[in-house]
Amino acid sequence: MIDALAAEWLKLRTLRSTSVVLGVVGVVVALMALLAWYAVHLWEGLPPGQRDRLEVSSLPELANWLASLCLAVLGVLACSGEYGTGMIRTTFTVLPSRGRVLAAKAGVVAVVSFCTGLAAVLATWAAGRLIIGYRPIRGQSAEALSRQMPLFLALSLSIAMFALLGLCLAAITRSAVAAIATLVAVWYVLPIIVNNVPAPWNERIGSILPGALAGQLAGTGNPQSLGGELLSPLAALAVMVAWVAVPYALAAVLLARRDA
Repeated sequence: MIDALAAEWLKLRTLRSTSVVLGVVGVVVALMALLAWYAVHLWEGLPPGQRDRLEVSSLPELANWLASLCLAVLGVLACSGEYGTGMIRTTFTVLPSRGRVLAAKAGVVAVVSFCTGLAAVLATWAAGRLIIGYRPIRGQSAEALSRQMPLFLALSLSIAMFALLGLCLAAITRSAVAAIATLVAVWYVLPIIVNNVPAPWNERIGSILPGALAGQLAGTGNPQSLGGELLSPLAALAVMVAWVAVPYALAAVLLARRDA
């Protein structure tokens, strides 16, 4: 298994797309810093009596939302690239156990996406605190990092979940286009559709959507979000695991039964 992990790590870090995706995540952090600066500029330009009307979405959560798609695309490319070039045949020749190959890919993608997501969220938080300081701009928390860490860890787990979902969809469809299209539907389109479902089903279904799970896992809920907040932290963790386990199981079965 160690050899499989080492091989998948070598593949992932030498992919040109990996550098591109990580670069885009860096751009997301820079955009969050720019948004913080713009919010401060607006806040200072308002009369004192109107400053409480200014509201900006939580920068770490906004960075998480964008980074989720970036790392999900990385998960897709970690698998679909080998099918596109035909190198998957070489991989299965060297490592005949296809289940071990999939597990190694999943392990590497999970670690890289979690670490990258956590770094992006922490960098966004640090930039926001440095630029905004303790100005009472609505939507921005002035709590210490130790109080914020449960949410930041939950957000990073959410990013890893999206990355693994992308990997599994790529293994199932063998197509980067199909996998990314499905991801965008789950990441962006599905929450909009569910939000327009009549109550109380909009919140019931919205609570189990991937984008709503981090807030419920951390116990902070989902303010300023289309997601519901009906699950306990333990239930949210179970649903998060299910979002990965079900497509992973399907990918493992199809990988074992289909020709490379």
